[in-house]
Formats: sequence, structure tokens, C-alpha cells
Amino acid sequence: MTSERLEAFSDGVLAIIITIMVLELEVPKEYTLQAIVEILPTFISYMVSFLYVSVYWVSHHQLFKIAEKINGKILWANLHLLFWLSIIPFTTDWIGDGNHHSDIVPVVLYGFVLLMSQLSFLFLRNSIVKLHGKKSQAGMFLDRNAFDFVCVSMYVVGLSMAFIDTYLAMTFFLLVGLLKIKESSYSSKKV
Repeated sequence: MTSERLEAFSDGVLAIIITIMVLELEVPKEYTLQAIVEILPTFISYMVSFLYVSVYWVSHHQLFKIAEKINGKILWANLHLLFWLSIIPFTTDWIGDGNHHSDIVPVVLYGFVLLMSQLSFLFLRNSIVKLHGKKSQAGMFLDRNAFDFVCVSMYVVGLSMAFIDTYLAMTFFLLVGLLKIKESSYSSKKV
């Protein structure tokens, strides 16, 4: 089986995720600077989530550009990734809604969803490597254990920090996203 149909379906799901997030943004009711300041947490949570969905879209594209074939395990691993990514709009809206950006539970849930998205992407990538073999082009290109360890560790630290300071936790989550942009830019040069 080739990957074109899987990629097209995944692109559609990711486009819907981004659309749902942007539809949750509300225009300020007043034409003042204070009105913009009041919606800033919502806008920032949207930006960070858009960054994450975009990074996964780019990484997914790079991943399937290398994959020469797919199987049932890869299809299910891809659906697992899409499941976690599809929860991002919910957690984004919860954090951005009112004063919840400083509440522990929404921030922890947001971080947990980001962590599970990362782990499900790693599972998908490892499924592709297993099908193609570690010595294949896909296997050699997709071996990034050190970077993966750093990202997962930063999510865990961020989740731990949420119980101390939610803004510090969100900073960790943003840093992982920025690292992922840098990594995906580097990876796209190699593809």
C-alpha cells in the first residue's frame, strides 16, 4: 500500500483541527487596547497550538516522503497520532477561556495532550522504521533518539512545573515547539 491516501486523509484532519481552533477565537467586543489585552491569553494559546499542529503537519509530510510503503500497523499508528492532535483544540480553548490559563488542570491536560502527541508520533515513526528496516534510507534518516529524549524530558519537566507555576510550564511547552520547528527545518534540508 502506498501512502498517498493516508497523507490526504491526515492533511484533511489537520486542516479541520486548525479551522476549529481559529473558529474559537473571538473578536474583542470593544475597540480598546484593554479589550485586546483581555483576549491575549486566548490568542497566545491559539498561536502555540497552531505552531504545534503546523510542526506535526510538516513532520508528517517529511515522514511519508521517506516511507516507501505502509501497512495496517502504520495506519493505526497514524490514527493514534491524529486522535491526540484532534484534542488540541479542546485543550487550547480551555486554557484560553477566561482565566484558565493559570489553572493547573487545564495546563496539565494541555501538556499531557502535547506529550501524548509526541509519543504517538514516535510510535508512528518507529512503525515505519520497523517496516522498512533500520538499515534502510528511512531507518537511517529517522533515527533521532537524542532529540526525542530531550523533547519528552522537557514535556515531563513542564508537566511537573505546572504544579509550581503554570506560566513556567507553558514556557517549557513553547520551547519544545520552537525546538521542533528548528529540527523540522533541519530535517527538511536532508529530505
